[in-house]
Amino acid sequence: MRKFLYFVLLVLGLVAHTQVNAQKLTVKARIDSTILRIGSQTKLVFDVTQSQHQKVIFPLFSDSIEGGLEIVEQSKLDSITTSDGQLQVSQSYVVTAFNDSLLYIPAFPFVLDGDTVWSNSLSLKVVQPFKIDTASNTIADIKPLMNAKFDWQSFYRICLILFLIQIVLVIAYFLIKKYWQKAVGADEVSLPKLPPHVIALSKLDALKQEKLWQKGRPKEFHTELTEILRQYIEDVFKINSLEMTSDEILDHLRSLRFEQKAVYSSLKQILQLADLVKFAKWDTNPEEHELSLINAYLFVNQTKIEEVKPIEEQIIEQYEDLSKL
Repeated sequence: MRKFLYFVLLVLGLVAHTQVNAQKLTVKARIDSTILRIGSQTKLVFDVTQSQHQKVIFPLFSDSIEGGLEIVEQSKLDSITTSDGQLQVSQSYVVTAFNDSLLYIPAFPFVLDGDTVWSNSLSLKVVQPFKIDTASNTIADIKPLMNAKFDWQSFYRICLILFLIQIVLVIAYFLIKKYWQKAVGADEVSLPKLPPHVIALSKLDALKQEKLWQKGRPKEFHTELTEILRQYIEDVFKINSLEMTSDEILDHLRSLRFEQKAVYSSLKQILQLADLVKFAKWDTNPEEHELSLINAYLFVNQTKIEEVKPIEEQIIEQYEDLSKL
């Protein structure tokens, strides 16, 4: 009888010890936003409250979290001591989603000394930011060919302008060559850097001529388009836009939202559609590609910085300086 009593007391002690350990560990899952626009980002956090010097095994994730979330960035463990002497350890993940649906994020296990504590489950609504009006896209009849009358007057005018430009270029070439050979005798000529808007517009013209989306390569089209604008923004607004996300660029240029609302809206449309095409494999139509290209021209032309002097005065001043040598 005495042995049986000792056995019962031993079992009760082990159960009580297990319950005490389990009470020392609590897990709470939380998410910054319950509604997320497709392709946007939010933060998922696991808060673990435990006793000091305990080692809790967290769940491991590779590049995605069960429930339909893609991991963009994983932070390091962060810990603080609470007022009651407990240790609170937090693990956060920057996540995104590309499916327009209600996502269920299940509970995940956290292990301490062989005991498992589960986090609470969460839900996240992923919404579609654009509405496509398919009713307005109607098929139009093919228009007949038109025979345009040849404009001889314009043709002669263009020939005359090209001839004058050739003369000016030849004269400028010999004057510059003579100047550099006399002054420094160098083989290389350091030409002034073109303004950012001239470079950007030239690249946009070249991109337009490539017709990438017409060739079934929309992702390459939007990648090159955003690279042109990112470089232009870095040169004009002096921010490191090449290393920023679309949301970070829009946040740095938020002053345009009040000063040039149309320009800000154009840039926002370009960046958001490009993210959808590149990361969410968005199925776009030709009108959306053309709108992004038109908005790119609008953004550059409305934000460009030009010199006050006309080009004619600059050319005259250059010739006057060369004639004094």
